[in-house]
Amino acid sequence: MTVCRPRPSQPSARPRSGSAAGIHQPTSSLRSGGPGSLVSWNSLGKEGRKFVATGPTAADIGSFTHTQAMEPIRAYAGVESADNTEDRAALAVSDLERAGGFQRKNLLVFTTTGSGWVDPASADTFEYLSDGDSAIVTIQYSYLPSWLSYLVDQKKAREAGRDLFDTVYDKWSQLPQNARPKLYVGGESLGTYGAESAFSGEYDLSNLTSGALFAGPPNFNTLFREFSDNRDAGSLESLPVYKDGRIVRFSNDPQVDIPPDGQPWNGTRVLYLMHPSDPIVWWDWSLGLNKPDWTSEPPGSDVLKQAVWIPLLTFWQVTGDLPFATGVPAGHGHTYKSEYVDGWNAVMRAGLTPGQLESLRTIISGVNQE
Repeated sequence: MTVCRPRPSQPSARPRSGSAAGIHQPTSSLRSGGPGSLVSWNSLGKEGRKFVATGPTAADIGSFTHTQAMEPIRAYAGVESADNTEDRAALAVSDLERAGGFQRKNLLVFTTTGSGWVDPASADTFEYLSDGDSAIVTIQYSYLPSWLSYLVDQKKAREAGRDLFDTVYDKWSQLPQNARPKLYVGGESLGTYGAESAFSGEYDLSNLTSGALFAGPPNFNTLFREFSDNRDAGSLESLPVYKDGRIVRFSNDPQVDIPPDGQPWNGTRVLYLMHPSDPIVWWDWSLGLNKPDWTSEPPGSDVLKQAVWIPLLTFWQVTGDLPFATGVPAGHGHTYKSEYVDGWNAVMRAGLTPGQLESLRTIISGVNQE
């Protein structure tokens, strides 16, 4: 794979598109855009700058774990950092390697939403549960807002997810087995579609990773549909059970339950979070003329009454909800927040006590997701 020529950091120049309020160039070499980075601060884009400039510090994490925590590593390449997804992936992974990301205990390959956004609730939780001994790497592939890129940028998301994971895995697999970090995969919304695209099925996920956490998967996701359509007899489309939950599981609220209860969940754990009221999860072109199973199932905890399917009308109702899916309180619609605490705790087998989980939920609930 050809590594693109890095664009040197330009500390004094102001980003063309500006940065969000309170966002400043990192002073840590452990962040892309910071001292010694192969990725220029200007090229990161608004969401990339926000990602590398925020997150819990070693002191924040230490206050929660009551240990001497490490400073997390975050690597990112924006649309302006390189000309295509393959070169962006190569650049981000080179910067990850420069910062020492492959020497950390836990490594997360995260696929962004269309605008390049990384859900801070997921990233922060991963870092807290790693005691800071972690690295996260990701790239931007579009400028479009999430709901719009969800409709038109599927190809770009697929390329980004595949190129990034393949580039990371190429470096990771060359390390001695006893010196590799645990390799995780994550994404939200269209990012789950991109992240899924690097794998052929549940055993591929199991063989190549230590775990995965996907939130709010679009209904057209290839693997999500495969797992849901081939769910175990008697399980619901709104809460599928696939192959007795041996690798892949689904949850509406992981704080309450991650079914199926009583079944072993050994080896790699793959978890999908999906709110009953999330239109991203249930929208599909076929909804106009074909009645899905979920409309005949008992309503979810945050759905007022059982859905009634009406040809064409239901399609337009769900379509109309898409732009507003994130403008709802946490725990509903397409807004996932404290669910990441119990989700990542299960996937990573962090083993937090009920008290620690509650404390971390409080911390993550206060994270600004804008």
